[in-house]
This record gives sequence, structure tokens and C-alpha cells, in this order.
Amino acid sequence: MIFCFWVALVSLLARDVSSPPIPTYTYRVVHVFPHDSAAYTEGLFYRDGYLYESTGLQGYSSVRKVRLETGEPVLMRKLPQEYFGEGITYCGHRVIGVTWKSHVGFVYDPRSLAVEGRFQYPGEGWALTCNDQEIIMSDGSSELRILDPRTLQELRRIRVTARGEPVDQLNELEWVRGTILANIWRTNRIARIDPNTGEVVGWIDLTGLLPARDRIPGHTDVLNGIAYDSDADDLFVTGKRWPKLFEIEVVAR
Repeated sequence: MIFCFWVALVSLLARDVSSPPIPTYTYRVVHVFPHDSAAYTEGLFYRDGYLYESTGLQGYSSVRKVRLETGEPVLMRKLPQEYFGEGITYCGHRVIGVTWKSHVGFVYDPRSLAVEGRFQYPGEGWALTCNDQEIIMSDGSSELRILDPRTLQELRRIRVTARGEPVDQLNELEWVRGTILANIWRTNRIARIDPNTGEVVGWIDLTGLLPARDRIPGHTDVLNGIAYDSDADDLFVTGKRWPKLFEIEVVAR
């Protein structure tokens, strides 16, 4: 019994020695923009000079087109009272959104945000992103679902791990330069995920991004919301009921 224990321990130590730690990055704030402090941010993406944002909470959920410079919605559609809105993305000339526990997603016209259709899926909906070929969906587990952008049906799943250990609580997603960025719910970390293997290849630590003076106890919530302007290579992040949205540069520690 003792021998088996030591064999297992030696094997674990050998694996740890041979596997370098996952790189952890920090950030530099490039610009600070206003953000609606009443917006319980669930999804975020950038397109044609505007942010598109989905908000949650029963009775307060919405999909909105937002002016980056002011944080003001220029167009907003509220979800019916029974839905808790979650992530959104743009894919195939459509805006796609999911809800938390209703097993229902919506297809929106990108110009008017009018609902054009619905689709269903099992389990919870947390977040979406698109790599121009497929939609990637999180459900709070350690697995990411890959959806067909035309039928919105599940094709396969990616199991996300960090040095072999599953990484769950995968929340808001963004496709950035061939990798998936994922907020880890209730943390200040963003995981950088290799879409081919599901392996976490980097952590981005955003601790301290929103100063304590900008937080309202019981109101300001967790980091959540990632958007990327691929033309300018700009990365934007915010959180649930944060009064600010940040353009950041990811830098080595």
C-alpha cells in the first residue's frame, strides 16, 4: 500500500517537473470608457464601431447596440419577462443569443435587433462566440459546445483542461487571433484556450482592474464581458454592473 502511494507520488512529481507552469499575464490599461452601471453584462462583442451587449436578470434582460465612446445604447431590445438573457455573438450575418435555464436561444436582425427566429438546446446557456466558421458556446461546465452557424445544432464538444485538470465555470467567450478567451466566473482571470486541444495555454490576471472606489457593495458584480476589434487589434473588458469598460493590452509579468 505504501509502495503504491510512493509510486503515485513520484509519478505526480515527475509530471509536474516535466510540465512548465501555464504562463500568467497581466494588463496595461490603454483607455477607459463609460459603461452602464445598471447593465448586468452577460455577452459582449465589437462590430463596425459599436459594442453589442446582452444583459441578464429576470425582467431586466436585453440585447443592445452601444456607442463605445459614451456607453449609451443607440438601440435596445428587451427580452420577454420569463427569460434570463445570457451571451451573444455575431455569426453568419446574424446576432445569436442564448438564455440561462430556458433552453431557448434567439436569432436577431443585426440592424434592428428584431427577433427573427428561435432555437433550442439542452442544458444551460452561458456565452457564445464565433470563429467565422462555427459558433462556440459555454454552459458553465468544462466543456465548450461547437454549433453549426446555419442550423444552430451541436456538432461536437471541446473539453477544457489546465495541465490535465478540467476547468469549469467557463463564462463569457471571445475569439481572439485563433484562440478562445473565456472569463472564469467569480474570478479575476481569463483563460486563453487552444481550440484544437482544449488546453489552457495562458491565464490573464485582471485583479485590480476596477478600483475599489468604483465599486458599490451589493451592486457591482464580477468581471464578465470580452470584446475584440480585429481590425485595430483592440481588446475590451468589463463586468456586471461596472461603471467602466476598459481597453487593455495584455502584457507579460
